[in-house]
Parts: sequence; C-alpha cells; structure tokens
Amino acid sequence: MASPQILHIAGWSTCGFYRRASSVLGSLALLFPTKLKVVDHDMGSRADYRSWLIEGGFRDKFPDSRAHSHSSSPFVWVGDSQSIDDPPKDYVGGHDDTLAWCRSFMKPAEASTSEAAELMAEDGHTSDHSYDYDLVVIGGGSGGMAAAKEAASFGAKVACLDFVKPSPQGTTWGLGGTCVNVGCIPKKLMHQGALIREGIHLDSEAFGISLGETNGDEPVTQHSWETMRENVINYIRGLNFKYRVRLREKSVTYLNKLGKFVDKHTLECTDKKGRVSQITSSRFLIAVGGRPTPLDCEGGELAISSDDIFSREKSPGKTLCVGASYISLECAGFLAGIGLDVTVAVRSILLRGFDRECAELIGDYMEDHGIKFKKQNLPKKLEKVEGDKIQVTFTDDSVDVFDTVLVAIGRQADTDKLGLENVGIEVNPKNKKIPAKLEQTACPNIYAVGDVMQGCPELTPVAIQAGLFLARRLFNGATEPLDYQNICTTVFTPIEYACVGLSEDDAIEKFGAENIEVYHSSFMPLEWSLSSGRSGHNAFTKVIVDKSPDENVLGIHFAGPNAGEVMQGYGVAMKDGLTFKSLVNTVGIHPTSSEEIVTLAVTKSSGEDAAAGGC
Repeated sequence: MASPQILHIAGWSTCGFYRRASSVLGSLALLFPTKLKVVDHDMGSRADYRSWLIEGGFRDKFPDSRAHSHSSSPFVWVGDSQSIDDPPKDYVGGHDDTLAWCRSFMKPAEASTSEAAELMAEDGHTSDHSYDYDLVVIGGGSGGMAAAKEAASFGAKVACLDFVKPSPQGTTWGLGGTCVNVGCIPKKLMHQGALIREGIHLDSEAFGISLGETNGDEPVTQHSWETMRENVINYIRGLNFKYRVRLREKSVTYLNKLGKFVDKHTLECTDKKGRVSQITSSRFLIAVGGRPTPLDCEGGELAISSDDIFSREKSPGKTLCVGASYISLECAGFLAGIGLDVTVAVRSILLRGFDRECAELIGDYMEDHGIKFKKQNLPKKLEKVEGDKIQVTFTDDSVDVFDTVLVAIGRQADTDKLGLENVGIEVNPKNKKIPAKLEQTACPNIYAVGDVMQGCPELTPVAIQAGLFLARRLFNGATEPLDYQNICTTVFTPIEYACVGLSEDDAIEKFGAENIEVYHSSFMPLEWSLSSGRSGHNAFTKVIVDKSPDENVLGIHFAGPNAGEVMQGYGVAMKDGLTFKSLVNTVGIHPTSSEEIVTLAVTKSSGEDAAAGGC
C-alpha cells in the first residue's frame, strides 16, 4: 500500500483562516488515514509565525516563486516527512488554495478504460457458444434498440423482444418504447401546439398580425384535439414502421413477445396469442423501462396516466393533473396552452430534484398563465358522476368535478414479470429497479440500461448512449464506460427550463455556501419584448461556480424560450471542464437568449439586482 501524502499547515491559533483550513484538513485525514497525514504547526502568535516564515526564511526554501511572497496565515505545503526542519517538497498556498486542494483531493478519480474493464465481472461469453443468440435484448425502446443495432453491426447475432402490456385503461402502442409513443415525442409536439396558440393570443397584435374576430382583447381561436391527436399518432406510427425496418436492415431478429427468464441463458417467450416458446442466448440486456405509478386511493382506477393522454379520442376537457413531477407539469402546461381548464394537485414542492429557484419560477409562471394549483393537497376519493365526469374529493375535504384525472406521481421499473428471481437478481423494492455496476447486474451475463437501472437518469438519450457504449464493450473490444455526470435535461413546461450540472441547492450541500458563487440574470427575451401579455415575467439564467481561482462551473440553469436548444452546447463544454473565465470570454450570438449566459456579471453575493437591461 502506498504511503499517505504528508501535508503541513502552519499558522497561529487565533487566526480564523488557519483554524478553518486546519479543521478541514484534519477531517480529511480522519476520513482517509491511509491517504493523508496532516502535520499541524501552531506558532502561538502572529509575531512568532512571521518570524519563522519570513525572517527565518522558510518560505524561500521553495522553488515555487509564489511561496516567496506569502505572508498571510495559514501556510500549507507538502513534505516528505513529518518534520518541519526537513526540506519541503511542494508549495500549496494559503486558506483558499488549501480549500481548493481539498476539493481536488475529494474529487473521484476517473477510472482509466482498462480499470473500467477490470471492474466488470467475467460473464462467460465465448465466440463458440451453443446458444441461439449472442445477445437478446428485452425491450424495444430507445436504449434497447440502440444496443441491439450496435451489437449486430459488430457481427453479433441479436434478437430484440418488444411486447407492450396494456395500461390499466387498455392503451397500447408500437415499437419504440415510452419516449416515442407516450413520452417525449407526443409531449413535445403537443407542447408546440400550445406554444403556437399562446403566441397567437399574446403576440399577434403586438406584431401587427390581425386574426379577425376577437373576444375582448384576445383573438378567437379554436383548437381541435381530434386533429392534433390524429396527426401526432400518424407521425408516431411512421416512426414505429421505420424502427422495424432499421432492425431488419441491421439483421436484428424482432420478436413481438413477452420475455421471462427460465435460467440465466434461457428465456420463455409468450406472443399476443398466448403461444409459448423458448430461446437461449449467451448474454441478455434488460431495457424494459418503466410504467407510471397508479393513484392509490378510493376510485384511483378512474384516473389515466401519461400512457393514455396522448391517444385519448376526445379532448380531455377540464383536467386535474396529480403530481409535482415534470411529467405532470408538462401535461398541465400543454393542456392549458390549448385552452383547457387545468388544475394541478401537489403534495409538496414542484420538480423535486431540480433547482428550487427555477422550480418556483416555473410554478409562478404557470399560475399566472391560468393553471390552478392545489398545494399540499391530493385526491383521497374519485367517483363517477354525471355520466363520464369524475368527482374528486381532496385531502382538505374540498370537492370538484373534472372530465379527466391524469396521475403523474412517479414511475416504477417494469420488472414484475421478468422472472428475475430465477437468475438471482433482486430489485429495489421501492421502485423495482435493478442494481447494476457498469450496466452489469448481479448475474454477470445479464445487463441493464435505461430507466430500469438503479441510479440511471430517466432520460432517453442516456439510455441510447448507455446501450451503445455497452454494445461496444461487449462485442467490439472497447473498454470505455458511459460517463453519467453533467448530462443536460429540459422540462417542457409553458416556460421551458433546461439545466446541466448541479443545482444551487446541491452545490451548497456538496461544497458549502461559503465555497460557491452564483452569477445570475433576469431578462426579457427579445421575442417577448413587444407583447404586453408577456410583461409579467422574465426569463432567467444562472451559473454556479466554485470559489477556486479558476471558478470551475458546477451548474448552468436557464428558464426561457427554446431552453433545450440553448443548453445543449453548454453541455459539451461542461464535459470538458468549463470554467467561468472560458464562459464569459466566449463571444455571444446577438440578439439571443443564450447570449445572456456568456455575459453574466452580477453575483448573488453582491446583492445587486439580477435584472438585465440594454442591448
């Protein structure tokens, strides 16, 4: 075992900077005794300290010229021994430099590709095995199809099973998984419909566009749910067909069957007519994704979920969205945006896990745009009244009647009927997800990617990348794992929100409020500036940095038009270790909302107004 690194710190006992740096170093040494040894030199007084450091010439012993002008407390250096009299090795610096050193010490070391390969257990695969397939993928969503096609491109014999179990309301869909059929794609299209209608109502008059008849100050618009639904479904059916063609082009065998493990190399397959067969494979990949968590209250079966909303034949009408998740708020947003009466019932805070300041901004924007919120309030009883209407009794005993109740309170992995007990894989009892390391489960020849894997961000591009990286490791000799850090995401609420990296709250928890800075700006996007209906709200952005000399960027957040398009490029920079200096040294594109991020100058700690002005 390597010897611990020896770090010396010198100062005087009444110096607050010395005491603080010494305390932090002492904590690290206590936590990592085999890696760090801290030697503390308390000089007693400022005069004694300066006499030793300056008059005694200790600082002049370092080749680093920065040490020669150091006069403050503390003074920190790396040595080869614990004696203060032995020649020093490397100069670290003062208080701020020492805290930066500590953050660097605590940063997880990046595993080399060879180390990542060593972390994966041997799965027993050989090129001359006797099984039907090299790889069988269970799940025809984004991650599963990506892995299947990539593995096949390297010469592997691959089959992909996809079988959609109907929702409690009886909704089914085609090949492609949640995102394509009942998630990202229809959501974004319907969100776009809402934005178009919003633009007509709020912006047309200011831009000199006359639409004829008005109702008060607003132009009259009529929205046809049936037309939008038909066009969205037809587009998705086209995607379903293309996916089957692409699997065939890659020589992937497509099986519209439900899979269940018999043993670690055998899968029982059941088709829609109930006919049962078996296939064998050297390796398996579980990519079954998740399904919505049902509403657990009396009459909860009357509620629909995001699995059902996009294919609903008639307009949802007056709708209650249950939940504070991004799915609930996105659905509430586009339903209200096309002119429906929408209420959102939430148990606690909006968008848990996202930046609190931005989440509250989204909530305020939605309320001001006509969406009603019942806070700290959930349904406790649903019952049919007046034909197909649903009467909802809430936990505060208030009662209201809705045409549709949509529940979006979370999701669970779709692992119940996989037969995982037959291959020694235990799921997380709370969310039914599969624990995995480098996508490898407790059964070494069975892997998992996407929403079904414990700890994986529930994002389609993450599942796709994980599937591609895994296929390359399994069948093309690659060793590089997917980096799950600093992944961009966007919430398509009426005011869109995108982010990458840490929220302000998480940065404070991880580094301490005193060790971070926040640059922020509240601004009016140019495309909103002529419309009186937009005057009540600004867009907003903030960048969170550490207080190291480089001001490393810890997180970027943006709430405003086209948030996803704005954030994607910054995600690339974050993967390469973006600093605030690099950010503000970048020339912006004018006039754009994204430009606000590279021109940030106001810090929260300054107390100055974040509202931007001028060109």
